[in-house]
Amino acid sequence: MLRPWQLEIQLNTNCDKAIYLQIADALIEAIKTGMLNSGNALPGSRQLAGLLKVNRNTVIEALDVLIAEGWLITLERKGTFVADVLPLTTKIKKQNQIHKPVDEAIKPLIIFDDGIPDSRIAPMNELARAYRQIFNRKSRWQIMGYSTEFGNLEFRKAIVQMLNFKRGMNITSDQICITRGSQMAMYLTSFCLFEKDDYVMVENPGYKPAWETFENAGAKLLPINVDKDGLIIDEVRAYLEKYNNIKAIYVTPHHQFPTTVTLSLKRRLQLIELSNQYNFTIIEDDYDNEFHFGQRPILPISSYSNAKNTVYIGTLSKIVAPALRIGYLVSNTETILKVGKHRKMIDVQGDNIMEEAVLQLINEGEIKRHLKRTTLIYKAKRDYFETICNQYLKDKTTFIKPEGGLAFWIVPNSPVDIFEIADKLLLKGIKIMTPEKFSFNQPVSGFRLGYASLTEKQIEEGIIELAKLL
Repeated sequence: MLRPWQLEIQLNTNCDKAIYLQIADALIEAIKTGMLNSGNALPGSRQLAGLLKVNRNTVIEALDVLIAEGWLITLERKGTFVADVLPLTTKIKKQNQIHKPVDEAIKPLIIFDDGIPDSRIAPMNELARAYRQIFNRKSRWQIMGYSTEFGNLEFRKAIVQMLNFKRGMNITSDQICITRGSQMAMYLTSFCLFEKDDYVMVENPGYKPAWETFENAGAKLLPINVDKDGLIIDEVRAYLEKYNNIKAIYVTPHHQFPTTVTLSLKRRLQLIELSNQYNFTIIEDDYDNEFHFGQRPILPISSYSNAKNTVYIGTLSKIVAPALRIGYLVSNTETILKVGKHRKMIDVQGDNIMEEAVLQLINEGEIKRHLKRTTLIYKAKRDYFETICNQYLKDKTTFIKPEGGLAFWIVPNSPVDIFEIADKLLLKGIKIMTPEKFSFNQPVSGFRLGYASLTEKQIEEGIIELAKLL
């Protein structure tokens, strides 16, 4: 049998630990670090003894220990294999290990995503009507040609008006660029701000797609821990005193991803002060500002008059539908010109027709009405989710009902192997996010459970199964 396995085991004949235990511990470590995965075949005892230059009985004794503890299994006439279900361990798997689902063919019926809106309530009929009206216009030919790389001017004006009126900003249409979603905005920001070996500070845990974009632009990451009041400013200050080439910090201050906490006013002001003092840019990702269930959303950092170096990124995709890629990037005029120049290299312009259609929905008040409806729906789902969590998870986890956003952050009260729980849930048709999706180095122990796209029945079924495994 072909065994895709080559492992170097260093044995120490001068230590007190028996040789067979050294072999057993080395194999356990190989399994934990991903050098050996479930289902991998081990060499035969005779071959392994020859590789390690030890007596075959010593190898057999080591394998017997691992079989008894559940790390290995034997199949008659086939050999010895790493077990499919490994012993429960309180150690979290290493961040750089590639976690493979139990069976990639399994199609989950319940998906706790990271906070995606319910596409079933998107205003599709209204959007389709707007499309038809646009194509029925006598001047429809005018939107079929090239336009500016910054986006439809009237659409930009509408977004500027919304940001100025609703989010306390003071910007003009030459300070905004419309993009195909917030991820493109992140990409354009990265390649306009960073050069090779620049540093960017990021929240830990945080939004990994942004980190990968920064690294792709040549930047190096500096993690900042997060507590109940948001990112810890003392750690920001310590990095600034240590490194000279810190170009930016990336933050999600309104509803921090993934923990949902809000950056406190005191820390916002401290961050602005440090940004002005050390001349680094605050990249503010306000990914779900619209979904806030308290008195009113907290104003963005970028709205503060003394914030001199900011890039503000937002999206309309979550308002209308995730598949409709419309985001925007706001900054000073100089940065926006750089953004436009780089944008033309990868995408000459945005989706003119989509921007016209959404603009029509904005002007007709349909977007405002849709937001009012969906906010009530999501608030009711959030409250129901809290009720279910209190019923089944209260004694097993710690969580705080978020003031906004479309997800909960739930922390187990006792150490658990989230990867193993994810695998067991997947076998039951339930999918959750695992820590490598938002951890910087050592995986954080917590569940980010999005609720907006699920029915009440799905929420209850999913939480009941999760509770059984905690």
